[in-house]
Amino acid sequence: MTLWVESIGFAAAALTTVSFVPQVVHTLRTRDTRAISLSMYALFSAGVALWGLYGLMIGSWPVITANVITLALASIVLWHKLRERPQSPTG
Repeated sequence: MTLWVESIGFAAAALTTVSFVPQVVHTLRTRDTRAISLSMYALFSAGVALWGLYGLMIGSWPVITANVITLALASIVLWHKLRERPQSPTG
């Protein structure tokens, strides 16, 4: 693959991966995950893991790198969501 094609891949990977940083920072600061969908983050994390495996299978470093980092970031949020205590009903 040419250098410019790899560069586009790495740029795309960087942008999509960095997009998770604000959510992780917010979750770590507030410990509040009530507005986050557990099923979305679980499915997303599984999909990212499969994309990472796919990247390994085809030897694509932009795909591998982006998905390893994204999985780590999403796992932080998912971990906090799984540890969330259910809200007691008010009323």
